[in-house]
Amino acid sequence: MATVLSLPEQRVILRGVSWGTYENLLSDHVDASAPRFTFDQGVLEIMSPSSEREEYNRALALLVEVLAEELHMDIRNLGSTTFKREDLQRGFEADSSFYIQTAERMSGRSHVDPAVDPPPDLVIEVDITSTALSKLPVYAHFGVLEIWRYDGKRVEIFKLTGREYVKSEASAAFPGVYDVDVSHFLEQAKFLKRTAWLGTLRSWAREKCNG
Repeated sequence: MATVLSLPEQRVILRGVSWGTYENLLSDHVDASAPRFTFDQGVLEIMSPSSEREEYNRALALLVEVLAEELHMDIRNLGSTTFKREDLQRGFEADSSFYIQTAERMSGRSHVDPAVDPPPDLVIEVDITSTALSKLPVYAHFGVLEIWRYDGKRVEIFKLTGREYVKSEASAAFPGVYDVDVSHFLEQAKFLKRTAWLGTLRSWAREKCNG
């Protein structure tokens, strides 16, 4: 029997969905890594990620981890944890989410309550297929400070300014790190062996630390 190595990404958009229905869907998939749900005031996106998306996501998440390690920064990687607030009528499951600036505040917390705890400082979004639901307004209402979004060609950095996101060349979470840097290393991850890629990444991060 043939094995399918890469399934296409699948998305479904439903409108007029109640908060209760959204909560029930989350409960039914509480231990599942897919599908992922985004809820925005009655609009629900159900997305089953492709292997390509997951590979890019994991490379970017590893890049964040290596940067933090070499820059001696404490972080918390919450992966695709569900963040939802009934008062906002919104919820999301990012590809990866991190506490960085607020990592110390969240240290030792086994449960995150988005109603009282801070939002992630950095969110990774891999958008290699088109979607009818923009997640940026959802992240903005939660107060996520920074987004790294990869469109299949380059990584763009968005910083929260007021209630909207503005493109930025530089990262707020990692001073001295730029969108071109992140894009470069993600492209390298596509053709370098993982050990070679990690070595190059660590060397670059150490230069940032010593610089």
